Amino acid sequence: MNIVSLVLQAGLRDLARNRWVAAYALGFLVITEGLFWFGGTGPQVALSLLNVVLIVVPLVALVFGTIHVYASREFVELLLAQPVPRGQLFIGQFLGLALPLSGAFAVGAGIPFAWHAGAGPGGGALLALLVAGVALSVSFAAIATWIALRTDDRLKGVGLALAVWLATTVVYDGFVLGAAAAFGDYPLERPLLALMAGNPVDLARVLVLTQLDVSALMGYTGALFERTFGTGIGTGVAVATLALWCAAPLALAARRFQRRDF
Repeated sequence: MNIVSLVLQAGLRDLARNRWVAAYALGFLVITEGLFWFGGTGPQVALSLLNVVLIVVPLVALVFGTIHVYASREFVELLLAQPVPRGQLFIGQFLGLALPLSGAFAVGAGIPFAWHAGAGPGGGALLALLVAGVALSVSFAAIATWIALRTDDRLKGVGLALAVWLATTVVYDGFVLGAAAAFGDYPLERPLLALMAGNPVDLARVLVLTQLDVSALMGYTGALFERTFGTGIGTGVAVATLALWCAAPLALAARRFQRRDF
């Protein structure tokens, strides 16, 4: 058995016994089922659930991911005392964190949709919502891993994780709106598109809203994104940029893991 499989299985067994992961999946299942129970259709439920996903998924991935990396440090140190490749150890550790978080979200949000909506009109919105939630889980889990590897102080690491969550979900949008208002007399199309691409939460929002007929809710940057790229190409651009947001923090975390003196 290689190191990736060994560490991955250990991480999955550890998180499978973790009640918070089960509560995370159950929470999304209850919320989604409740939205259907109150008479929502597939697109309506996807739109209502989007707000929950954009807030809860990054928060859980950052805080839980940071705590998990700190908690598994002794296990990592034990394995590093053996002649094992650091790259394989890091991949196994990260997959053992990202897969349960992504799976818990996908199961919790997907089961009610499959039961109530099936392949109905909410199919495209459901797929976009699941892609967005999984991408956010992986991206912010990678950011959490990098934060935990950068600092030995657990309290400081959790504080940094919360600061990243607050910046990406609240402060960033206010900054974009302020920039658009302050420089409204200038051509801002390209800078605003670049700013939107700089936040995975905004990208996830646009990805889902482009699958729904709710252009009034997309905001200035979302409308600009759809007008620039169109629906089909815009979806591909959003997915590709979200994939980059998964890969870039993961590469930074892997580099830090390789250089870190445990």
